[in-house]
Amino acid sequence: MKIIISNVSDLPIYQQIKNQIKDAILRGELEEGEMLPSIRALANDLRVSVLTTRRVYDELESEGFITTRAGKGSFVAKENLELLLESKRHMVEVKLMEAWNTARTLGIGKNELYAMMDVLFEEGEE
Repeated sequence: MKIIISNVSDLPIYQQIKNQIKDAILRGELEEGEMLPSIRALANDLRVSVLTTRRVYDELESEGFITTRAGKGSFVAKENLELLLESKRHMVEVKLMEAWNTARTLGIGKNELYAMMDVLFEEGEE
């Protein structure tokens, strides 16, 4: 599992780690039932506090991405890929709502916003 922490990111370190683990699960790089590094091992690898990695694992577990078994470790949760994908869709909806609200306050109409999205999609496909 490769996690990169950016010192210039606006996101807190725990959020960067959490997002990258969630993305790896959604992309299938971390498979259902796969064991994650221990909280201490991950903290040592990333050179962050154990409290930071504990928070990451606690939040991932509360969101249904991982399960933790006492004395055995933390594992990618099984059979909830649909839940995970729904979570990702919700994140996109929240971001689109933010973009829509920003566009409205700037006087950008629906057609212009759609045109901007078309450009973004075209650039993303290149």
